[in-house]
Amino acid sequence: MKRLIVALTLLSFLSACGAVRDSRLNPFNWFGRDREERVQAVEIQGPVETRPLVAQVISLKVDRMPGGAIIYAVGLPATQGHWDAELVSLNGEVPEKGTLTYEFRLAPPPGPTRQSTPQSREVVVGLFVSDQALLGVRNIAVIAQQNRRSVRR
Repeated sequence: MKRLIVALTLLSFLSACGAVRDSRLNPFNWFGRDREERVQAVEIQGPVETRPLVAQVISLKVDRMPGGAIIYAVGLPATQGHWDAELVSLNGEVPEKGTLTYEFRLAPPPGPTRQSTPQSREVVVGLFVSDQALLGVRNIAVIAQQNRRSVRR
């Protein structure tokens, strides 16, 4: 009888886990899934950045770390051979209306290269952002030439 009560109690506790899966209480759900948004290119005045934007951002993920978070973005350039990838902050890592915005920039190859498969062209970039920079942040966005991806708390 005691085992039955313990088993039923455990089952009732575990059944509540399904409701916590999408809540803010779940530590693995710190930022939600990424979403794609189509954008039009706009010329911004500021420091001259010689590296072009990546053609597309195909995924965006934020992992919590001690002292902050790591932003991972996967970009898809038009051809192979791109290098020197970086997430460049548009607003100096100061949130505007709760949003940190980054541009996915990379250097083109020095000469002509093959297009090949999308998997062979993927470029992964990461950036550590401190807890202080994340204060008041509800949304993180990464901009490419053809799209924009964002994750939300």
